Amino acid sequence: MSSRIVVFDYGSGNVRSVVRMLERVGADVTLTADRQAALDADGLYVPGVGAFHACMVGLRDAGGPQIIAERLRVGRPVLGVCVGFQVLFDGSTEPTSIRPVTSGLGYFSGTVERLDAPVVPHMGWSLLSPAAGSRLLAGVEDQRFYFVHSYAAAQLLDSRVAGNPLVTTAQHGASFVAAVEDGPLTGTQFHPEKSGDAGAHLVQNWLRTL
Repeated sequence: MSSRIVVFDYGSGNVRSVVRMLERVGADVTLTADRQAALDADGLYVPGVGAFHACMVGLRDAGGPQIIAERLRVGRPVLGVCVGFQVLFDGSTEPTSIRPVTSGLGYFSGTVERLDAPVVPHMGWSLLSPAAGSRLLAGVEDQRFYFVHSYAAAQLLDSRVAGNPLVTTAQHGASFVAAVEDGPLTGTQFHPEKSGDAGAHLVQNWLRTL
């Protein structure tokens, strides 16, 4: 039976490519912000493009923080991608007109900051340094993945979920956190749906953990 995946539709950009990619690897996909559907799904996929603050506002307006918290409380898988991954950290220094640091959901201890690199944004294909024992990257450890971002977490200091995070890094100027696996909570800074066969393989790996 196909895994039932909800792509959380809280107004963060064009997510049709995410839906197509999930369908391609055999998932039963629903694009919705419905609370009950998001709670009942085998996996919740949280996309995110654009500014950190705007994504947090959209998530809050759609009840996303409560849905994610409830799923994690009972051990139900969540995958955050790009800014949908960044919001899992304590906060971001990405500028807003409101405050110097925008608070995130705080599952991962660390701050999202502007990349320390001569060229920003980081846009294109990059190799990863996979965490030892990564299930997410099994079989694609040596593949390139597609990034589009100007901000990232330089490091993950701690996790408030399962407490034993596997941290994969990448390099653009300096090293940054590219993916985290921690019990039911998984995140990638890169875009699996834009990463071709390697991205599809990675998502299949995630589906196998559900």
